[in-house]
Amino acid sequence: MAQGDRRPDIGLKGALVGIGLKGALVGIGRCQLLSLAALAVSGAGALVIGALLLLPIGIGFLLLPPAAAALRRISDRYRDWAARWTGTEISPPQPLPSRQAPPENSTGRHRQARALLGDDGFWHDLRWAWAEPWTGALLAAVPLALVEYGFFGAAVQPFVWRLLGDGNWYAFILVDSTPTMLAALLLGLGFIAAGLKLAPTTLRLHARWSRRLLAAPHTTELVRRIEHLAGSRADILDLQAAELRRIERDLHDGAQARLVALGMTLDEATRLIDRDPAAARALLHEVRATSQRALQDLRELVHGVLPPILADRGLGDAVRSLALDSHLDVRIETALPGRLPAPVESAGYFAVAELLANAAKHSGAPEVHIRLSHSDGALRATVTDEGRGGADPEGSGLQGVRRRLDPFDGTLVLHSPPGGPTTATLEIPCASSSPKTSSSSGTD
Repeated sequence: MAQGDRRPDIGLKGALVGIGLKGALVGIGRCQLLSLAALAVSGAGALVIGALLLLPIGIGFLLLPPAAAALRRISDRYRDWAARWTGTEISPPQPLPSRQAPPENSTGRHRQARALLGDDGFWHDLRWAWAEPWTGALLAAVPLALVEYGFFGAAVQPFVWRLLGDGNWYAFILVDSTPTMLAALLLGLGFIAAGLKLAPTTLRLHARWSRRLLAAPHTTELVRRIEHLAGSRADILDLQAAELRRIERDLHDGAQARLVALGMTLDEATRLIDRDPAAARALLHEVRATSQRALQDLRELVHGVLPPILADRGLGDAVRSLALDSHLDVRIETALPGRLPAPVESAGYFAVAELLANAAKHSGAPEVHIRLSHSDGALRATVTDEGRGGADPEGSGLQGVRRRLDPFDGTLVLHSPPGGPTTATLEIPCASSSPKTSSSSGTD
C-alpha cells in the first residue's frame, strides 16, 4: 500500500482514540457526580430518619412528607442517570401518598405521614439512602482515586520529589533518585489509564446495584401487572366487539345483499323460462356472476378473520403473501423454528400487516425490509424502511398494534428520526412447537 493510502487509516484511528478518551473522561466526570450526589442522598436520608424519630412527639408527622418527597426526587434522579448513562431501566415505585386535606389543615399532613409509613416504595427509598453512601458512592470513587493518585505520581512527583526528602514512597516505589522518579511517573500514568478504563465499567456496576435497591417493590409490580392485564382484557373485549360488528356489517352489506339479489333474480328467471327463454338465460348468467361475487366477498371476509395461508403454511408464507399484495418492493428474511402457537402467529401477522400498510401510506420509501426470527423464547419481527421518518409513536395505527400485542405481553419499539430510516420492532414471548429452524430470505 502506498504511503498516501495509509494516512486516512491513521486519521481514523486517531479519531477512534479521541472518541474513546472522551468517553472515559465523561465516565470519570459522572463518577465524580455520583460521589458528590452521595452527600445529598445522606442528607435526605438523615432528614427522613430525623422525622421518623420525632414522630412520637408529633413534629415528625409534619416533617416526614417533605423529607420523603425530597428523597424521592433524588432517587428518581438516580433512576434517570442509570437509564441515560448505561441504558439500565429501573422501574419506579408508585407515587408517594398525597395530602388529602387543605394546606392550612395539619390533618392532611398526619394522614399523609401515616400513609407513607405503610408505603413499600418509601421504605425502599430509605433503604437505598442508607446503603448508597457506603456502597454505591465508594464504588464510584474507585476510578476517581486511581486517576487522582496517578495524577500525583505523573504530574507532582517529578517536581517535588527532591523536596519531600527521605521516606518519599509512591505506592511501592521509594522515590529518592531520578530513575525511581521516572518509575513513579510511569506508574502514575498507569494508574490514570486504569482509572479512565475502569470508569464506564464502574458506572454499569453502579447502575446494576442501584437497580437492586431502587427497583419497584414486588407488590408494586404485582399491582401493575394486574392493572395491565385488566386493561388488556378490556382492550380484547373491545377488539372482539369491533371485529364482530365489522363481520356483521360486511355480511349484511356484502354477501347477504348479493344472496338476496341472487334469489330475486332466480325467481324472475323461473317466471320467464317458459315464455322468454333468452331473457331467462341472461338472468341465469347474471345469477352466476352474482354468486361468484358473493363467494369472493365471503373469501375476503374469512381472509380478514384468519387468512387460510396463515393457518395452512404458517407466519413466514403468510407475510410473503402480504408482500405480493403490496406495491412496495418488500424484502423478507425469515428464521423461524417451524410453527408457532396459532394466536401468536395471528397477532404477528396482523401487526406486520399494519406496519407494512403504514410504510406504504406514509413513509414514501420504495423498499421495505421485513425480518422474522425466534430467539430467547420470543417471536421478533422487524419492519424497516428508508423513508422520510418522523413517524408518530402515538398514532392510531401503532396504538392498534400495541393493543393487539398487549394480551401476549408483547412490545413494539419504534425508531423513526426525521429523515429516516424507520424501524419498528415487535416482540411476542412464545415457545416454538418445533426444534428445527428454517431460514430463508428473498425479495417479493
